[in-house]
Amino acid sequence: MSEEPTTSPQNFSPAWAGAEGRTDPPLVGDEREVLLAYLEFHRETFALKCAGVPVERLSELLVPPSGLSLHGLLRHLTGVEQWWLQIQFAGDESVPLLYYSDDDPDQDFERLDGDFEQALATWRAQVATSRRIVAAAPSLDATGIHKATGQPVSLRRILVHLLAEYARHNGHADLLRERADGTTGY
Repeated sequence: MSEEPTTSPQNFSPAWAGAEGRTDPPLVGDEREVLLAYLEFHRETFALKCAGVPVERLSELLVPPSGLSLHGLLRHLTGVEQWWLQIQFAGDESVPLLYYSDDDPDQDFERLDGDFEQALATWRAQVATSRRIVAAAPSLDATGIHKATGQPVSLRRILVHLLAEYARHNGHADLLRERADGTTGY
């Protein structure tokens, strides 16, 4: 079985994805190194899914009857990063929730007002915040407070959850990207 290419497609735009290609996770490493490498791989994959898509197609609902768009997925993943790492793990509730309110809980997918490039910059900034939080954690056993239960939640559990979120939504992004311009892979 051949491995996926680590280089980007012809229409790749570094302005969108931020880096040329993506880094394959290591074949050997400790638990933290492997978990973080896979999370970065999935983050980079999502950025590649959005790279080069005509801006007018990023907010389109391309796979009816689904309400998903690349723009909506980007906003959702931004909120996921904030909720799990900044709020629940680090306990930082100093900034308002991104793309969510009790009155409008689905605004990440449904209210696609605003510029995709601004949403991309917000995602990149939130990912940078997430990276700083994880880097400062002494171990994968460090805990935050799970808001739904009030119970401790470990960094390990949060990282596995983030991996699952990105993997699931990268699958959605595959379909959306193929519908947007026919690009498949990576």
